[in-house]
Amino acid sequence: MDISCSKEERQLLERIAAAANQLDMPCYLIGGFVRDKLLGRNSKDADVVCVGNGIALAEAVSATFVPKLHVSFFKTYGTAQIKLPNGFDVEFVGARKESYQATSRNPQVEAGTLEDDQNRRDFTINAMAISLNSNDYGVLIDPFGGIADMEHKIIRTPLDPDITFSDDPLRMMRGIRFATQLGFEIESSTYEAIARNKERLKIISQERITDELNKIIAAKVPSIGFDLLYRTGLLEMFFPQMVTLAGVEILEGKGHKDNFYHTLQVLDNVAYRSNNLWLRWSAILHDIAKPATKRFEPGHGWTFHGHDALGKKMTTQIFRQLKLPQNEHMKYVAKLVGLHLRPISLSKEEITDSAMRRLLFDAGDDIDDLMLLCESDITSKNKQKVRRFLENFGLVKTRLKIVEEKDRIRNWQPPIDGADVMKIFNLPPSREVGVIKTAVREAILDGIIPNDYNAAYQYMLDKARELGLKPSEMH
Repeated sequence: MDISCSKEERQLLERIAAAANQLDMPCYLIGGFVRDKLLGRNSKDADVVCVGNGIALAEAVSATFVPKLHVSFFKTYGTAQIKLPNGFDVEFVGARKESYQATSRNPQVEAGTLEDDQNRRDFTINAMAISLNSNDYGVLIDPFGGIADMEHKIIRTPLDPDITFSDDPLRMMRGIRFATQLGFEIESSTYEAIARNKERLKIISQERITDELNKIIAAKVPSIGFDLLYRTGLLEMFFPQMVTLAGVEILEGKGHKDNFYHTLQVLDNVAYRSNNLWLRWSAILHDIAKPATKRFEPGHGWTFHGHDALGKKMTTQIFRQLKLPQNEHMKYVAKLVGLHLRPISLSKEEITDSAMRRLLFDAGDDIDDLMLLCESDITSKNKQKVRRFLENFGLVKTRLKIVEEKDRIRNWQPPIDGADVMKIFNLPPSREVGVIKTAVREAILDGIIPNDYNAAYQYMLDKARELGLKPSEMH
């Protein structure tokens, strides 16, 4: 077998081959495992197709382990899965041929041959199989030239791409994902078929689309995928807000940057330095509100005032729309989008400790991610301009570090909170409690009083006196 398997993987394949031989059931490795091994990439799972009952083969393989491994099976699809102790997954399925209806990506399935099974595969590089049969063990079966396509770094469908994509439109997203992950090009007729069939994506659930999108975002150079999604028209089908970022408008000889391609550059800059999926989403959404806030001021040029605040609101809407998690990940992205202008604006003015304290207070534990996002947002074709911005930004980072070490404001809570105010002045929840609590917090952030209890207590008494309040007798 001319693929670089580990000793564990070879032993597993020999075990599968022996079980299939006992059942007199031809079986083959197929799909992503074969592709990745031929490309020298690691793989966490393998697909085995057999001419027969996939569930029966899975049970037979499971029985060769001590203790016997658990088999998860799905009778409707005739598939079964075994998870090995090392986390490696093997899926077993009987060879099949498929027919589709126009309104669904779920096919009508019937038993078939290896050839039928290879014909139904999405791309040539995923249609290659390796025999696990004793008479030709290790032989590569490559009916559509997948090896040649890998050598030429091409994504191509085995059969007519219009039929392939119309049958299962999610394959269009998968094709762009593979092109992004592998650094391959989509062959011209396959690319044109994606553009022609983009409307078919509407029959796919948003969850499945977003799953593929997140895999594109997690790639080494995610901009490749977004550029393809945009140019084929797929992006507009599920994420129109991002499409509106594209283009440049010129008035009175003044233009602005193409915010779509600027966003892709920021995304790549973040991806180069971080594998954090949600920080990458912050890069994608940081300027999402620019089209809605774009104004032209005569004599000045284009402005996007308030795009940070509106972008924060849009983030929660987009997360719902794309069926992204409605939890702390959404809050994290919304926070970074809302704060992304702050560090850059600080680099353009005299830096005060008060401004530093407020930034540390608002960003909390996410300050380092915010600074990485903001640094990634410094893009320009003018290298001198970029160098000057980065130098100023470096001063902000240095000053932040000094203020943080001195004041310990990150994740800080004021030494006196609302509960303390209510207890000391015997007050119910009220406007006065909010006024005093806010005044104490702002005084510390502005450096009017030091960050300690005694100073905060005295300031609270002074503020309460202005409101005509006195401490209760117990205090």
